[in-house]
Order: sequence, then C-alpha cells, then structure tokens
Amino acid sequence: MTTASLTDTDLHVRDSVVKQLEWDPAVDASAIGVTAKDRVVTLTGYVDTYSDKLAAERIAKRVRGVRGVSNEIEVRARQEITDADLARDVVRSLELRSTVPSTVQAVVHDGYVTLTGSVDWLLQKQEAEKGVRHVRGVRGVFNHVEVKPRATEKDIRHRIVEALHRNADVDARHVNITIEQNVATLTGRVGSFVQFEAAGRAAASAPGITRVHNRLQIRATLD
Repeated sequence: MTTASLTDTDLHVRDSVVKQLEWDPAVDASAIGVTAKDRVVTLTGYVDTYSDKLAAERIAKRVRGVRGVSNEIEVRARQEITDADLARDVVRSLELRSTVPSTVQAVVHDGYVTLTGSVDWLLQKQEAEKGVRHVRGVRGVFNHVEVKPRATEKDIRHRIVEALHRNADVDARHVNITIEQNVATLTGRVGSFVQFEAAGRAAASAPGITRVHNRLQIRATLD
C-alpha cells in the first residue's frame, strides 16, 4: 500500500496506532508494521510471544477511529522450544492459575496449544486461555473447553443487566441482551471499543453463559 492511496483519515489512524504501540509498555513494537485502509488496521511483523501479539491487537482496537483490526503478526520465539517442553510449561502455568480447575487439559502441537475439558463458568474457560498465552514458545491457542451451565436463563439475563449497569465503562442504556440456550447475544450501540469489550466481558462473567455473541455497534456519539 502506498501513501498516495491513503486518505487523510487512514493516515491519521495509521499514525495514531503507531504512536500508541510505541508508547504502550505492554508490547515491544520495534518489529511491528502498521497499515490502514477504510479505518481497518493491519498489523504485520513479529513478536516474541502470543500474548504480545494479542496485546498489539488490543492496543490498536482502542485507538480512536479504528473500526477493525487484521492481526497478521507472527510469533517467533528467540530460542527453539520442543513441544514436550512447551507442554510442561503450559501445564505448570494452568496449575498456578487458581481460577482454572483441574478438568482443563492441554495438548501442544507445533507450538499451538489446544485446550479441552469442561468448566462451570465461561470466565474459567477464558482464564485458562489467558494462563497459556504468555508462555514462551506458544504460537497460538485453540480453546475447546466446554462450559456446563447451572443457572436458568432468566437468572443469567438479570445478572448480566445488573453487571452492565454497575460497570463504569459501559453506557448500558443502549445495550440489549437476549439469552437462548445459555448463549448471550448483545445488540444495540456503544461509544467505543473499550465499551464494546467491557460489555462482552460482563456478559461472559455471568454464571451459566457458554458463549457471547457481541453484536454491538460502535458509534462515537450516543443519544
């Protein structure tokens, strides 16, 4: 992509993402490239860990004006790690995370981790994935952990509504929630990616939720 093909908006978005990546200490952005077209940002280059790749994506999403992110960053470990050694490190990381039950199992192949097993809460499934992202040598994570719900749909929806109204990062007036077969679907409008993600986390934290479909639209100005 050449500079001549970029609109002023795309140039501003690209430059803002670059500056934010350079400023944020969560990731070493020295080998990360950024392009933008129609306010969709593409990240390229390489980083040391999978968690760094995801951190770069989160940083880009939070920049004002960004409507989407294509994360094409490669994970390149500085030292070669065998799958056997990586599996031991992954299991150890899961054991050290108190929120992850022993029912979660991990399989490693070519640097990619597959998580299986069952948990009671979607939050536990997410915590399992978070627990292995930072392990050096992990190139990606496939999270196939199942959530076995215990609460009723009416109770689940009530808890999500309460959580959204308690959350200072979310304007819950424009968020609609439906529950069907323990799957939460969020529709409506929010003002930023921060609110979009906060609403999704609130829904995922409800007991019994097995999946969240976050279909909220992002609009800079809400009525």
